[in-house]
Amino acid sequence: MILFLVVILVMTSVFALVYGVASLAPARSRLISKRLGELQTGAARNYNSVQRRQRQEKRERLESLMEAFGERVTARRADWSRVQEKLLQAGYRRSGAVAAYFGTRLALLTVAGAGSVFGALTFGAPPAALVLGGAVGATFGWLVPQYYVKRRIRKRQLSLQRALPDTLDLLVVCVEAGLGLNQALVRVSDEIEHVSEIMSEELVLANLEIRAGTPRDEALRNLGERTGLGDLKSLTAMLVQTDRFGTSIATALRVHSDTMRTKRRQRAEEAAAKTTIKLVFPLVLFIFPAMFVVILGPAVLHILEQMKGLM
Repeated sequence: MILFLVVILVMTSVFALVYGVASLAPARSRLISKRLGELQTGAARNYNSVQRRQRQEKRERLESLMEAFGERVTARRADWSRVQEKLLQAGYRRSGAVAAYFGTRLALLTVAGAGSVFGALTFGAPPAALVLGGAVGATFGWLVPQYYVKRRIRKRQLSLQRALPDTLDLLVVCVEAGLGLNQALVRVSDEIEHVSEIMSEELVLANLEIRAGTPRDEALRNLGERTGLGDLKSLTAMLVQTDRFGTSIATALRVHSDTMRTKRRQRAEEAAAKTTIKLVFPLVLFIFPAMFVVILGPAVLHILEQMKGLM
């Protein structure tokens, strides 16, 4: 009897020990998995940072190569200042942006022209087609960077135009709360970042110019010229005149904000009015033919059957 109790006690102890080890093993594996996951995440983050740094180095080397390639062209360009202004409006503020721009255009002109000629030679085109293909490819390569810069300018200006009414409202609130214009610009640049990063960046640059010693009226004019947006130019001109004549900035900003809201509503109404004209082409080209096929198709088939019977 005592031996039987001892056996039962030993078996119970062994079962309890096995159960305890089994219950602790998953927790241990979860800790190990969590630690391994953290190590993998850290390694992936480091790997991504290394890849990002390598891409940045490659981009910098390519930009320096394009700058060196385009410096000889920019030295003889009469429209250097105009091109620099366009690049500033597109967001390229580097000192060698103009040289890199023309270097890129020359490189694409050469590559596209040579690629077109090589493709024409591959298909056995005649000499006239070779010359024509090379000219078309070179022209395409020369115009692509210009189109890209213009598209980038339109995109930035559209973002600025959409964020301008909200920016004016925030400026009105900050100025009426007692902040100066410089402090209000700093505050608005922080608050408007989630709406438009481009507007926040431009306001930060204006503040940095003012802190660097540039007169405020000149910094505001640079803000308008740097963006190329008419509404922002009128805003900066209004702020310069208000500062020069000593009138109330809060009142002027409130009136200008109301004007911007009215313009925004009018632009929306104009876009809504244009939709009727824009819908004519898809209606005529796509919807009306399908409707005619659905409506007149059975009738046409019936008429054809009747004509076969009569024949």
